[in-house]
Amino acid sequence: MKRFFFPILVFILLSCTSQGGTNSENTDTEVVRTEFAHAAALDTATFAGGCFWCVEASFEQIKGVAEAVSGYAGGKASDANYKMVSYGRTEHAETVQVYYDPDVIDYKTLLDIFFTAHDPTQLNRQGPDVGRQYRSAIFYHNEQQKQLAEAKMKSLAEDYPKPIVTQLNAYTAFYPAEDYHQDYEEKHPYDRYIMNVSRPKINRVKKRFAAILKEEYKD
Repeated sequence: MKRFFFPILVFILLSCTSQGGTNSENTDTEVVRTEFAHAAALDTATFAGGCFWCVEASFEQIKGVAEAVSGYAGGKASDANYKMVSYGRTEHAETVQVYYDPDVIDYKTLLDIFFTAHDPTQLNRQGPDVGRQYRSAIFYHNEQQKQLAEAKMKSLAEDYPKPIVTQLNAYTAFYPAEDYHQDYEEKHPYDRYIMNVSRPKINRVKKRFAAILKEEYKD
């Protein structure tokens, strides 16, 4: 499904870029992706769960997910770039924006996938990645998403030996990461980090949600 929507997104992006203006690249891209979601009758979910490579790839394999985009949320447009975020010099968290078809998959299931793809009890880190930029957070887009996230965290509390530290924040803006971060796991399957850190998380999601995998991700 992703390969059908992505060319449309690229076409819209090129059209907007050619018209120019004074907006920053991140702002332009945010508007384009928002318009893309509306045009395709998709809903949007925004999650931070450590390295965005892991989270993006975990969602990409699921039916109903049209596109998962790596990026930044929680900070300003002016410092939404990997060099600053990765050194912890901003308020951003590495984040994934998920565009999904609500007729195929619902937000509750996306929450299940999110909490499977990372450890929500690790404060300001995920495994070897340490810092607030790797914090666990849900950026809710409306009151319903907020209530569903609160209910999910409450229901999961007894499943963990330590408290869940996932932040619940109102969505304000999302800034797509640099192109080389998009689909990183797919493009670099033998990267050491991907093999040792990302792949176990992605496979955990794949195993648990085998019934709703896209055909190309099934064994």
